[in-house]
Amino acid sequence: TFVEIMSGLSIRSLGTINWYVNELEREGMLQRMRGKNGKRALSVLEQRIQNRLPLLGLIAAGYPLDVFEDSEYINVPPQYLKPDNYVLKVNGNSMIDDQIRDGDYVIIKQTKTARNGDTVVALINYEATLKRYYVGDEGVELHPQNPDFNIIHVQPTDDFQINGLVLAVLREYL
Repeated sequence: TFVEIMSGLSIRSLGTINWYVNELEREGMLQRMRGKNGKRALSVLEQRIQNRLPLLGLIAAGYPLDVFEDSEYINVPPQYLKPDNYVLKVNGNSMIDDQIRDGDYVIIKQTKTARNGDTVVALINYEATLKRYYVGDEGVELHPQNPDFNIIHVQPTDDFQINGLVLAVLREYL
C-alpha cells in the first residue's frame, strides 16, 4: 500500500508517494492493477532499456575535430534516454566558462535548429565543434566560452550545419 511505501521510504506525505508512483507509471516502470482480492496493487515492469547512449566520438572545445563512428556506450541518467540523443567526449578548453571541460562527456539532442545562445554541436566544412550559437547582422557566429579562444565567423562559402544541442554535461572524478 501507499502507507507501506511511505513508511519504507520515510516519506510523510501521501501526495508525494502518489506523485512518485505516477511518474514511475508514466516512465513505464510500474503498472497499477487489481490484485486477486480486488484491492489495488502495483506491478514492477521488466526493464528492457539500459541507461546507455552511444558515444559517437570526440567533440572539439577548442578547434574543430573530426567526428568518428560509435564504438562504445556511456551510462546516462534515465531522463536522457531518447532515440535522438547521443554522447560526445569533450576535447579542449574553449567552453570552460560554461563549466564544460576537457574530458567531460556531453549529452546531445540531435537537431538541425538552435536559438541564439544555445550550446551546439556545429559542423563547419565537415569538422565538429562545440560552441555557443548566435545569428546576428554579420551572419552565424560560434562563440567559445573562454577568452583565450576566438569567435568563429561562419562564412557564406562554408559548409555549415547544426547537428545537436547540449542537454547535459557528465564529469568523472576519478
